Amino acid sequence: MTEIPTLTRRGLIVAGSATVAGASAFALAACSPSAEEPDSTASEPAGLQPGTELALLADVPVGGSLGVQVDGSAILLSQPEEGEAMAFSAICRHQGCVVAAAGASFDCPCHGSRYDAATGAVLNGPSTLPLIPIEVTVSDGRVVVA
Repeated sequence: MTEIPTLTRRGLIVAGSATVAGASAFALAACSPSAEEPDSTASEPAGLQPGTELALLADVPVGGSLGVQVDGSAILLSQPEEGEAMAFSAICRHQGCVVAAAGASFDCPCHGSRYDAATGAVLNGPSTLPLIPIEVTVSDGRVVVA
């Protein structure tokens, strides 16, 4: 007759801990800085020509932000101080998700990265790279690509 091995309480805890540790390492690897491959060499959104209107400055709240689509490109605008416009690609540099305007910050809905709306700098990760800036000017109350 063959003996059926029994699993002790200690054996169950050790086996469970190893499984959880392995799953945690896998999950962390998915959001590690090495996962920042999609746009480490990314540039300004394609198709934006100098003079392309992005929005009316009056539509961008002072101290706030606005998301727009122009020629198929997702763009984030902010007005840090009255009359000053900033623009950034809305593509998160962590995994390529579209980032949303959220007042004084830009928020990535995929993994929680947050960016400063005035500078595009990372406020919290997992992204470690800032949003890609788009050079703009204000002309006749319109935000246009420089």
